[in-house]
Amino acid sequence: MDFQLSDDQRALRSGMRDLLGAVFDRDRLRAAVERDGVLDRSLWRELGAAGFFALRLPEEAGGVGLGLPEAVLLFEEAGRALLPGPLVATHLAAGLVKGAAEGEAVVTAVAGELPVAHLAEADAVLVVDGQAPGLPGGELSGDVSGAEVLSGEALRAFVPAARPARSMDPLTPLHSVPADAERAPAATERTPAHAGRLRFEAALLTAAEQLGSAARTTEAAVQHAREREQFGSPIGSFQAVKHLCADMLARTEPARAAVYAAAVTGDPVEIAAAKLLADEAAVRNARDCLQIHGGMGFTWEADVHLHLKRAWFRAASWLTGAGAEELLAAGLGTAGRLPRSSAAYGRPVPETGGGG
Repeated sequence: MDFQLSDDQRALRSGMRDLLGAVFDRDRLRAAVERDGVLDRSLWRELGAAGFFALRLPEEAGGVGLGLPEAVLLFEEAGRALLPGPLVATHLAAGLVKGAAEGEAVVTAVAGELPVAHLAEADAVLVVDGQAPGLPGGELSGDVSGAEVLSGEALRAFVPAARPARSMDPLTPLHSVPADAERAPAATERTPAHAGRLRFEAALLTAAEQLGSAARTTEAAVQHAREREQFGSPIGSFQAVKHLCADMLARTEPARAAVYAAAVTGDPVEIAAAKLLADEAAVRNARDCLQIHGGMGFTWEADVHLHLKRAWFRAASWLTGAGAEELLAAGLGTAGRLPRSSAAYGRPVPETGGGG
């Protein structure tokens, strides 16, 4: 089987990288940091015009008509560029919230007890319900009733209950929302979307952003190791630095394979594995990149700390490491029994043998 990207997929990824390089370069990134993460609406509309949010809407609904694998490629590029804003929520809300597909509306999300990003600027809030038994803190659920959209009067009633929360990411302002503020039944619009599917897709798209960040910090570390000299030689010639760079690549590529595979299958357990690997790659690669940059990596002017802080934030979003591990363990525990004999193992399988 051939799992290489098609020419169209490569062109899509290249086009998004070129677009982000033009509309969200380092100067614009730093301007966003100085604005404390306040969204640039013109940038949001440019993303909408490029089809970023409407990518998976059918063509008859004004979308691009592509699928989850293509969305993963775009979100990977967004992660590389540290693109701010509730990208995942607005993408998921395309077709549910007026103006979301075109980038005219900013949509954020409430999921369990997690803080809400960019609430002050949101035109709508996607309320995703559901908590699977045994999963902590409102983790993913595979079978829940639906999602709600708060807009208009419902949104205006919802926002005052929220309180600003300290964010580790300077590009992502947060609000905490009391549990009893997550419902306004008389004012909400019920959607037919399944919250379980939305949350799995959100976790996968977040993993794709983590993958992009992991790849970018690997490139930044290698470039710095080639250019920075110490004792008359590039620091990349030193064994310790070589090992750090090699470890970064060794974390990024398995995460890439897992994210791409989960995008093809859409399987919840594979999505959990992809999120777990991508979170580890993004966080640890950013830390190693900072280490390779040395003292300058710790400064506010360097971009490395922005990747690390965003990676920490994403790792706590939609599906945490603990939640992914619980989901993987549950998947192993409920797997079907193996046949009593298996050529793959070359020996009989005991009757008590489960799907380990």
